[in-house]
Amino acid sequence: MTVLKRYVLRLFISLKYITANVVDRNNGRIVATASTVEHAIKGSLECGRSCNAKAAGVVGEVLAMRLKVEGLEEGQGRGIHVDVNKEVEKKGFKNRTKIWAVVNGLKNNGIKLILDDDENSSRPSYR
Repeated sequence: MTVLKRYVLRLFISLKYITANVVDRNNGRIVATASTVEHAIKGSLECGRSCNAKAAGVVGEVLAMRLKVEGLEEGQGRGIHVDVNKEVEKKGFKNRTKIWAVVNGLKNNGIKLILDDDENSSRPSYR
């Protein structure tokens, strides 16, 4: 049986910026977004030339607030899916702490997250 993953968290991490989007896969649109590019977030951080895990946590908290405004803290009952192993694989091992900082920022602010794991994978789980 296939689980429908309607809302999915997608992360974009560069040396200077962190962006987190929640995507509605049914409509193909971004429901909520938060980024260190935004003036309000950038002004409250001391990133300097690079963003750290603290900045990633702030992005997670801001995204959580925006999801609550949209009424999607539960992901319409199903939750918001996150495949942490896939994100770590895409972004590289060095960004693992930033990825977990965003995830923890969302979880600590009451967002229902579903952590997906590859069942066929031999990689270690980072839970």
